[in-house]
Amino acid sequence: MNTIEEINDQNLPRHLAIIMDGNGRWAKQKGKLRVFGHENGVSTVRKTVESSVRIGIEYLTLYTFSTENWKRPKFEVDTLMKLLVSSLKKELKTFDKNNVRLNTIGDIESLPPRAYKELIEVMEKTKMNTGMTLTLALSYGAREELKNAVQQIAVKVKNNIISPESIDETIINTHLYTHDLPDVDLLIRTSGEHRISNFLLWQIAYAELYFIDVFWPDFREHHLVGAILDYQNRERRFGKTSEQLN
Repeated sequence: MNTIEEINDQNLPRHLAIIMDGNGRWAKQKGKLRVFGHENGVSTVRKTVESSVRIGIEYLTLYTFSTENWKRPKFEVDTLMKLLVSSLKKELKTFDKNNVRLNTIGDIESLPPRAYKELIEVMEKTKMNTGMTLTLALSYGAREELKNAVQQIAVKVKNNIISPESIDETIINTHLYTHDLPDVDLLIRTSGEHRISNFLLWQIAYAELYFIDVFWPDFREHHLVGAILDYQNRERRFGKTSEQLN
């Protein structure tokens, strides 16, 4: 099994994003309800956060609940929201112990009042932590994010705050949920699916993609290390040639 000691700490992905997929199918394989998979997935989140801190990741973003997930059965959505509240309460000690600052992206005002309140409270309590920034993508959809950014910029153009000619990547970035985060370097998706599923479409323009055939509740530190080692063996050219990089 791969270990953290094998990682070159001089070539780490600064921003790691993960699509945590497969909770429901993991539970189904065991003859359990889907919510059983979500409950076990919470434990994997804790372990992944702690492993990422030990590795030295600066930014970790987890696709926690998408805008499309609201379409799931009410019982499952209600359970996920209750899990969010209970997990945030339990993990505050983990965040402080590991100097983790909690952040969020998405339409969080659409969350149930209790979940919203707990989220804001934990973000406030961890805002002075100076280690890794953990971002939960909640009620998040990349197309919705881009639509909102375009609308905000359009209003500013209409009010002569900015000119159409001045709109560049920097201006677009400042109107995204992720305006205070760097672009994603490495995106991992578990469960064997090979889709992006409306996650950080703008921010992963030059990210390395890593798909693993393991359901999220079974994702362990050696899987994370394996993804990072794979990342470190790739040549990131950003449109240039290998000769230019050398």
